[in-house]
Amino acid sequence: MKNNQHFGYHLTNFLSKYLPSEEGKSIHTIRSYRDTFKLFLVFMRGTRRLEAHKIKLTDIDRENVVSFLEWTETERNCNVATRNIRLAAIRSFVKYVQYENPDYLSEFSNVLKIGTKETLQQTPCYMPAEEIKLLLSMPDQTAKRGRRDLAMLALMFDTGARVSEIIGLTPGMVRLDAPCTVKLIGKGNKARIVPLADSQVEVLKHYMKENRLNEPYANKYPLFPNDKGNALTRQGAAYILKKYLKFAMESGLPGNENIPEEFSCHSMRHSKAMSMLSGDTDLIYIRDVLGHVSVKTTERYARIDSQKKRAALEAAYADTTPDAEPVWQQDGELMEWLTGFAK
Repeated sequence: MKNNQHFGYHLTNFLSKYLPSEEGKSIHTIRSYRDTFKLFLVFMRGTRRLEAHKIKLTDIDRENVVSFLEWTETERNCNVATRNIRLAAIRSFVKYVQYENPDYLSEFSNVLKIGTKETLQQTPCYMPAEEIKLLLSMPDQTAKRGRRDLAMLALMFDTGARVSEIIGLTPGMVRLDAPCTVKLIGKGNKARIVPLADSQVEVLKHYMKENRLNEPYANKYPLFPNDKGNALTRQGAAYILKKYLKFAMESGLPGNENIPEEFSCHSMRHSKAMSMLSGDTDLIYIRDVLGHVSVKTTERYARIDSQKKRAALEAAYADTTPDAEPVWQQDGELMEWLTGFAK
């Protein structure tokens, strides 16, 4: 089979060369795309009886792709959002092949016409500032690991960072001299500088000094390593958060009944956004802190906040309408009432 027809040849170049070099995609995006095609191979082998080495580019047609997307929902019980992520990866791949081999422009046009499914916009899970304070009081400050966990969770909230941004930090990305900032690498390897609160700076200073992460030789070390000295994984960070959520719920302290069970690292990001919004921070600034491409993404928090304010107003509303109808409403003819009024 010629290389220009071989699925594996193009997929290898797509993942290893095109995405990182030409598109500048992050390692997390590349892994997501990789996982999509690993599942596609499983699907093709199980339902089409085609092994990976026998798959041709012409097998990436509308029928197979639609069937694969339906398979992810029905057989793997994936939600619509995951289905759309798989479709985005396939779209990106076929666009790449079209670019590399124009012979497939027409053939892949039908794949590109496959639409995404609408997803229900769920209200982001978040906690008010008081509950966040309770959560951050849970790590044991007499233990080295507890001090690491506090530094990580506090920084996660203070910066509104994605979990991938937190675990990807190195000491060289933290500036503890005024103005104190942290450099976060977000989606598409886009960097942004986020200012740090004074309380956060003190926590980080003690943590980095204790672990000698403020030394020049440690600039490229993981800021939050695991027991083996490697950077924490997403699963590791999620485990740490879940552990302290459980401690907070079982603490018996005021506010513990308001700790939600389904609270993720991304919920810390939502909590930061809502905290800034409640402090009347401009949406543009919230957008820049969170690293949103468009302020339209940030506006979802404003809608939630307006709903909260409306609910509070409705709860505090007192009906001051008099029970008796005004005299003019009792009169069948308003003009007659006006004529006779104040004579």
